[in-house]
Amino acid sequence: MTLTVLFCADPLDPRRVDPHFAREAETVRATGGALALLDHDLLRRGEAAEAVRRVPRATGGLWYRGWMVSAAEYHAMSKALADRGGFLMTPPDGYQRAHELPGWYDTFAGLTPSSVWLPLVPREVPSPERLAEAVRALPRGPGIVKDYVKSRKHEWDEACYVPDVHDVKSLHRTVRRMVELQDDFLSGGVVVRRFEEYDSVEARVWWIDGDPVLVGAHPDTPDAECAPALDRIRPPVRALGCRFVTTDLARRRDGEWRVVEVGDGQVSGLPAGADVGDLYFHLPDPA
Repeated sequence: MTLTVLFCADPLDPRRVDPHFAREAETVRATGGALALLDHDLLRRGEAAEAVRRVPRATGGLWYRGWMVSAAEYHAMSKALADRGGFLMTPPDGYQRAHELPGWYDTFAGLTPSSVWLPLVPREVPSPERLAEAVRALPRGPGIVKDYVKSRKHEWDEACYVPDVHDVKSLHRTVRRMVELQDDFLSGGVVVRRFEEYDSVEARVWWIDGDPVLVGAHPDTPDAECAPALDRIRPPVRALGCRFVTTDLARRRDGEWRVVEVGDGQVSGLPAGADVGDLYFHLPDPA
């Protein structure tokens, strides 16, 4: 069957691909694949059926490549597509497992900084007592605060970094600010991670069916040259059981490559200049 990719539509012209993904769409066309369009804004507003109305009926399997969506939004998109005779190649449980830290953390234990988390709804701030109990398992020392998916690293001092995770007053202040800034976009809850010192080298690795198909710089550092060691990363990627994932790696000051994030490949950003042909060449067609 033909490879079909569901791209986000241009908000200004819903009949064409969002310009951010235009280069990828051209690659899919050039290799004989087919395109379908999703109205991302409608999906985020809770109108999943209307968001997928431009997807032809009985399309079969689709890979999504577009802007990040929550696990609940992805599930709604999956259901709306099923009602039209289509299905996502990554099922909703697989998307959530790769997309949110609690889903992948145990699989990568020992390769990623120690972490704890608390489920929250948007704008909910946990009490100092609840935070103190959660971080009891972490050693004293610096840490970072994030939600299940993203950090506020650009507000490092006020909403991300804490000098000592057991300084509950400081931790609570940082968590409160992170929750405030994330607002309706808080994903899952709050995560507190042990802080590790890295050098400036970061990499993003794209995995399909457990094999690395594209290795390059992280989009935040697109000009960096890096060749991370993957021997220890491959087994947990395969154990995770998700077909299309990314791992963000950073080199610790002692030279060890560490997994700082895992993500679903459908919503992970590509660095400028990446050879997207390598990615789509390996993306499996529906069976």
